[in-house]
Order: sequence, then C-alpha cells, then structure tokens
Amino acid sequence: MKKTIAIVAGGYSSEIVVSMKSAQGIRSFIDPQKYASYIVLITKEKWVALLPDNKETPIDKNDFGFTYAGDKIRFDFAYITIHGTPGEDGLLQGYFDMLGLRYSCCGVLAASLTFNKYFCKNYLRGFGVQVAPSVLLRRGDVWNTDDLVSQLGLPIFVKPNDGGSSFGVTKAGTAEQLQPAIDLAFAEGNEVLVESFMSGVEVTCGCYRVGEKKTVFPVTEVVTQNEFFDYDAKYNGQVSEITPARIFPTLTEEIRSLTAKIYDYIGAKGIIRVDYIISPQEEVRLLEVNTTPGMTETSFIPQQVKAAGLNIREVMTEIIEYELKF
Repeated sequence: MKKTIAIVAGGYSSEIVVSMKSAQGIRSFIDPQKYASYIVLITKEKWVALLPDNKETPIDKNDFGFTYAGDKIRFDFAYITIHGTPGEDGLLQGYFDMLGLRYSCCGVLAASLTFNKYFCKNYLRGFGVQVAPSVLLRRGDVWNTDDLVSQLGLPIFVKPNDGGSSFGVTKAGTAEQLQPAIDLAFAEGNEVLVESFMSGVEVTCGCYRVGEKKTVFPVTEVVTQNEFFDYDAKYNGQVSEITPARIFPTLTEEIRSLTAKIYDYIGAKGIIRVDYIISPQEEVRLLEVNTTPGMTETSFIPQQVKAAGLNIREVMTEIIEYELKF
C-alpha cells in the first residue's frame, strides 16, 4: 500500500508564490509508484488539501488529516516547502512533533536558528565561519542612520531578518537611501538586518544526510547583472547559474567541506543549501543558510543533484524512506 505524503506549501509571507512553485516541483520529483501525494496549502486564512478535481477540503488540525470521497486521509510524511513562517522557522515542525508526524527538514531548534539571520550568523561565527559585520533592528527600536553608516560603511545591505527570496531587500548606496530601505524591510517582518556589503563571487552549495551517509552537491556560481541577486534575478531569469562553479578546485573543496560542517553545526536534517561570497582575496564568507531551499525544476538543488550525477527522484525517496523508519 502506498504511503501518503503531504507537500506542505503556502505560508504567511510574500514568499507564498515561491513556495507554491516549489510544491509543484517536489510533487513532480516524488515517485508516484511509491507514494500518493497531496499539496497542503497553509495560509493565515485556511489550511486545505488540494484535491485532484481542483477542489479544496479543510485540514483537520487535530491530526493533520482530511476527508476525501467519504474516506479519512492521514499522512505518513510531510515534505515542508514553506519559504518563511510557519514552515521555515520551526513553528510547523513543533506542531508535527506533537502529532508524531515525520517530516523532511530541520527540527524546531535548527529551523528557528537559521530563520533568524542575525543569530545564525553570530552562532556560526563562533565556529570560525566568516560573516559580514551587521546590526539588528527591532520594531520600536531607536537608531541613527549616520551611526549605522559610520559602523558598517557604504554600500549597506538592508533585509528582513526573518524573511527570504529577496523580498524587502535593498542595497543602499547612500546614507539618504538607508531609512527608506529600513522601512521597506520592516514591511516584511518585525526585525531588520543591516549588514556591511561584501563584494565578490556568489556561490551556493547543497547538502543532505541519510543516516551516516552525507552527500554534498557540486557548487553553483551565481552571476547576475542586477545590483545583487534580487527577486528578478532569482525568479525572472535575470541570472546565470553555472554548475559546477568556475572557481579553483581548492575553493570548491573548501566550500563543500564548510557546507558539510555547517550542516552538523546547526543540527540539520533533510536538504539544506548554504550561500556564500568569495571575496577578491579568495576568502569564503557566509551569506545565508536555507533549510527549506527552493525546489522548482530550475532551482539550485535540482541543478546540483543533476550535476552530481544523481537522480532527484531517488534522492527524494531516500530521504522519505529514511524518515519513515522512525
């Protein structure tokens, strides 16, 4: 009998559009001969399962099941692909833990840590990981933009501390641009990260582990003509993604080794992706850790899986079957 998989998408932030694209990608990657899969949409307004006839049916929050054609459907496994709250910050993971439902990605602690960019970077700094100097602003705080410029220099990156997909992100080139950038970031969340600019080559590397077997994917180089790797670059084709990256083999191995270490430092589970900047001095500096990376057909992880000579369907099956053992 086939196991039933929930592909959990949506969320409470602007990233819902990206999440739904990832859900379709994941559904195409999951082996239909082994699993019956349903996309479950979670928003502030509703929790529903999307049915084959293009209809919706409510999710019972008591057991995360639903009724279809008179039968109660209960899930054996959840693949979380919400980019943002409540799927990337540990809230949904805590709920699934209480239900005893196995899921694809990091647990509560690792998800909560990595979702908070400021705390994650300062935590990893303790292991010797290089990160940019930054300041955390919370709603209600008082700050002086001149002081921020004096401390961090120009240009400055301003981004939601608890968001992704480049929503609300600005590269401020002047002091006058800083406050509008902060206001834009606060429109996406309650905390804002103000960070020194790091120049260099942007790269990203994925990794997953099943039991004692850890697989680190090839490194992808990200090339865009935009000011930075913004939303248009990520999702509207204004970027070149080159796998494997055109960097020295020693740098490739350093990045892959560091990605494997970060996986363990944060206590990751499932597939993660870590983004870096290689400085002109060839120093590898952390940009961000993604514990629910994008999974569309053209996202970084499927590209890297293919470049590694692996089959994405087999990778998904391996992750699901390992979790279903427990």
